[in-house]
Amino acid sequence: MKHPNDALTRIELQSPVPEALAPEIERRLYFVSPEITGYELVVKDQEVHGMVLYSPEPLDHAALTAKVDYMVDNDVRRQRVTPARSVWTSPHRRAPQGDDMFDLLAESGAVTEVGEGQVALGEPLLSLFTYFDEAVCALLAEDFDAREYRYPTLIRTRALETAGYMKSFPQHLMFVTRLRNDLDVYRDFQDSYAVNGLDSDALGSCGNVDYCLPPTMCYHTFQQYGGRTLEADRLHVVTSRGKSFRFEAAYSTTLERLWDFTIREIVFMGAREDVLNSRERFMRKVFAFVETLGMSGFCEVGNDPFFCGTDTSERIWSQRLMELKYELRLDVAPERTIAVGSFNFHDDLFGKAFDIEHGANGPVRSGCVGFGLERLVYAFLCQYGLDSSDWPAQVRSAVVGS
Repeated sequence: MKHPNDALTRIELQSPVPEALAPEIERRLYFVSPEITGYELVVKDQEVHGMVLYSPEPLDHAALTAKVDYMVDNDVRRQRVTPARSVWTSPHRRAPQGDDMFDLLAESGAVTEVGEGQVALGEPLLSLFTYFDEAVCALLAEDFDAREYRYPTLIRTRALETAGYMKSFPQHLMFVTRLRNDLDVYRDFQDSYAVNGLDSDALGSCGNVDYCLPPTMCYHTFQQYGGRTLEADRLHVVTSRGKSFRFEAAYSTTLERLWDFTIREIVFMGAREDVLNSRERFMRKVFAFVETLGMSGFCEVGNDPFFCGTDTSERIWSQRLMELKYELRLDVAPERTIAVGSFNFHDDLFGKAFDIEHGANGPVRSGCVGFGLERLVYAFLCQYGLDSSDWPAQVRSAVVGS
């Protein structure tokens, strides 16, 4: 976001990038430097030639240019430009009335922003939250015998290492640490705190990074099943709901993009065709559910925001080419959607990484489906508003009892 007194830094790319790849630049820019508070891409003749970056203080142009060039060349430039393939479009066209739903919720007391990417929720969001979560679970129960778990908030750092998260998404990592359990450390910390208050120097008294805040629920499941051999004659389905955390830098905004959010996740483990068929069957059930609500949106092939790796572009291309990820996107404002769910196929990636065998058939294949519940509720309210008398009957009866 640009502020009146922000300094401007103009960056010219070494060579232009197709405008179709502009979203891939935008989803990474704020992670290039913490001083960047806003930006505008310079687009000409359907190509991105550079950008104007905003910051509270003037930036080192040469250093920032080098960072931007590295990000663009490493993560974006080598991506192939392919139109997103849609696998479903809602027949309904519910156009959201504006882009101020969060402000309306805040004015009504239904939400309170309590920190960066952290929002306290009240009614009617809490009841809608429960409704959508139970609706997803009910759809799952129609075809699958799923085991539900409630996982701890913290996850072992080792589990994320095993999953390859450090290589893929270092920008989202959130470590948990503590003061070393040593009397001298506690006394030194208290003495320093009394004089200087709390600052980053306190980290020097901390002892480990053995735990992280989980970026999603499925890593808990793969850690739980790690080292096991699963029966080969059936599909194994696990579901869980829990808090998830992804550092979002300046991207955090309203209920659309939170550091601290809630995911309902479903993990399928079994034979390749069983997992793929289950993903497809459940995905179609979700589409039908969205249609019964009269909501507008679509589902298309997507890709994850791999960042700063040596093979980022190749991994994104492979993910899109093989259609490993589908994103369910719902309208929240005119000409704008947000992803409220994803349907993913991992093949044997996590079976190999976590040593999960499928009988005598080698590593298990897996897939997962995840819904951001805050986003799902927010998209519903953007399309239907706060007056419950305008809501679909099935939602109204479940939430307000009439």
